[in-house]
Amino acid sequence: MSKHILIVEDEKILREVLAKKFEHEGFKVSTAENGEEGLGLIIAEKPDVVLLDIVMPKMNGYEVLRSLQESQVSIPPIIIISNSGQPVEVDKAINLGAKDYVVKAQITPEEVVKKVQKIFMPPTVKSATSKKEKFTEEALVDAKTRNSEHRILLIEDDQFLRELLSAKLKREGFAVQICVDGQEGLRTIQNTRPELVLLDVILPGLDGFSVLQQIRASGDQRVSKIPIVLLSNLGQDSDVTKGMQLGANEYLIKANLTIDEIIRRIQKYLK
Repeated sequence: MSKHILIVEDEKILREVLAKKFEHEGFKVSTAENGEEGLGLIIAEKPDVVLLDIVMPKMNGYEVLRSLQESQVSIPPIIIISNSGQPVEVDKAINLGAKDYVVKAQITPEEVVKKVQKIFMPPTVKSATSKKEKFTEEALVDAKTRNSEHRILLIEDDQFLRELLSAKLKREGFAVQICVDGQEGLRTIQNTRPELVLLDVILPGLDGFSVLQQIRASGDQRVSKIPIVLLSNLGQDSDVTKGMQLGANEYLIKANLTIDEIIRRIQKYLK
């Protein structure tokens, strides 16, 4: 029987990214966007484990932990999502019953999964896990070596997704440049000619479709032939068709993919 995880997080993109990752790993997933809703679901649904943000509207993570301590319900293992990772913040949550923590600015979905799986791990499999981690580290070194010469430009205005994707790409060994709006992205493509562009569609100023159109119309083939992968929350057939007709190599819908899946999809465009 699959484990049930409750993700209590007010930041929509992080909540959806984590939910998608845990569903992919075979978990039953419930989500809540504030502490009050989260507390109600902990009591009503009795999940096997909870990911709990600290800073939230209506009821913060500390208040949820305190309410659980004062109640008569069975408290599941709780991993807090800390904004800062400061010892005073973490210690306070641990003293209120949290089992572990992750730091929001530094996490990847894979690391959160490892934290959660560790809770359910029997002591007898620790030695086997250490071997598995050794192989994983070796694979990561190999990936870094393979990817070290590839230059990727990420044009994304959402700070959390930008930092998450950038951190994961760098961890895989890619050289990553970042732009936060379309005009800056267009200039950077023309000036630096990256090997691949990950381009958000909805951007301030010049949108992704306009950037794509201008790049494909460039008289410089070193620019016009650069692989461009669109990233979007727009999943309508008309948007996908528009992107492909303008010359995108691929159109990826953010909500349908994990960070790992996005990276796997772009690998084929890198020689």
